[in-house]
Amino acid sequence: MRTRESEEMYLETILLLKQKKANVRSVDVVEALDYAKSSVSRGMNLLVKNGYITMDRVSGEIEFTDAGKVKAQNIYDRHRILTRALMRIGADPDTAEENACRIEHVISEQLFDVIKDFVKES
Repeated sequence: MRTRESEEMYLETILLLKQKKANVRSVDVVEALDYAKSSVSRGMNLLVKNGYITMDRVSGEIEFTDAGKVKAQNIYDRHRILTRALMRIGADPDTAEENACRIEHVISEQLFDVIKDFVKES
């Protein structure tokens, strides 16, 4: 479970960084997450191994594979929908954001679909 959460955090972070700047490298992920360089290096290597990203050997630039882009976007969509749902039931934006970040990694698809329908209907 912990591996999945880390993988998802890295993918979501890369996606958000790519929305802000064209060239994203591991050092950007280190700064964004405030993780140790060695942890991020290990994480990036696993993402490459799992077919979610590629890394240019010279520039270090990170690019999504098609599968990685889809997975990252799905994770971010879960985050956004969960944040909205928590705010709709009364959480302040900061609390909703912080808790959505935790919930997005452990929620079942079935429950997420229920919450997604709730957000659409509200």
